[in-house]
Amino acid sequence: MKFMHLSDLHLGKRLNGCSLMEDQEYILGEIIGIAEAEKPDGVLLAGDIYDKSVPGTEAVQLFDSFLFKLSGICSQIFVISGNHDSPERLAFGGRLMKGSGVHLAPVYNGRISTVTMEDSYGALYVHMLPFLKPSHVRRFYPHEEMENYTDALAVALAGLPLHKEDRNILLAHQFVTGSLRAESEELYVGGSENVDACVFRKFDYVALGHIHNPQHIGRETLRYCGTPLKYSFSEAGHEKSVTMVELLEKENVKIWKIPLIPRHDLREIKGDYMELTARNYYEGSAIEDYLHITLTDEEDIPDAVGKLKVIYPNLLKLDYDNKRTRSQVRITGAEKEEKKTPLELFAEFYEQQNNQPMDEEQQKLVEALIHRIWEEEK
Repeated sequence: MKFMHLSDLHLGKRLNGCSLMEDQEYILGEIIGIAEAEKPDGVLLAGDIYDKSVPGTEAVQLFDSFLFKLSGICSQIFVISGNHDSPERLAFGGRLMKGSGVHLAPVYNGRISTVTMEDSYGALYVHMLPFLKPSHVRRFYPHEEMENYTDALAVALAGLPLHKEDRNILLAHQFVTGSLRAESEELYVGGSENVDACVFRKFDYVALGHIHNPQHIGRETLRYCGTPLKYSFSEAGHEKSVTMVELLEKENVKIWKIPLIPRHDLREIKGDYMELTARNYYEGSAIEDYLHITLTDEEDIPDAVGKLKVIYPNLLKLDYDNKRTRSQVRITGAEKEEKKTPLELFAEFYEQQNNQPMDEEQQKLVEALIHRIWEEEK
């Protein structure tokens, strides 16, 4: 039985103030094309469907359209809520949608929703575990000891009647210890949300969501599929994809990835202003990409963002890497007993701030300004 594993769509996401709605609509269209070509028996959507617990109208409409198109291709679709989702909102209409093969995990009530499927190899069970915190589990198991997320997940899964001779898939949205994070992922203080991989050992395939970089944890079948798009510049080097998994007989699982090519890539480029604005540089680059530009000029370029956007219209972030930004010096006031001229004081301040002294031309300019100010005050 073949499945498409997706997660972390984050519909409605904005990157540095820029809406990614059109990019998300495009990439969901690419996923529909992959589904049409692969014809999976089911789709596993492992949480963070939306970027906010109260998603905007456009995000809801986009997901509605995506589900409708998928349901015309795949007989079964499984959806759980992630930490960005409202489980109540995501589960709305779930009992009605079952008839169309769309299974929305209900709000956790102490039990885990399971759907049974059949093929020539026998029964296959898909278990849907929405994002859980220990507090969610304690409410229904007040007498169980739970010190952390691992304990809570172990308790939540303990009551699940697993058929050892049959195949079992689990959808979950948690941070499994050993996963590699990106900046766009929500962090908890001290790594307190870590879940040990041992709690998932009884499942033939664990379709995980929450981590944006596609990866497996320990065994190949404990896997994050990653996001379909890059959602922070820390993900610039990631290769996004759709994860396909085929479960044949027990313990025979095939996994492969199909690359996703975005409408606009996310890139980081670095150099001085003259280099980045030279025609022989930008003519060979994808200037429509979403960019983080780091300028290496020692002096700030006036209106650098406005000037660079003429060439790079999707510039989203600009910063500098020079002696000043690399300096860790703490700037303090001059000692009271020190008698220095205004020019000497300014020169000292400039050197502390920029990690280099003023040049001769700058000194002349500052000296002229000081004399002019004093003349006006007389």
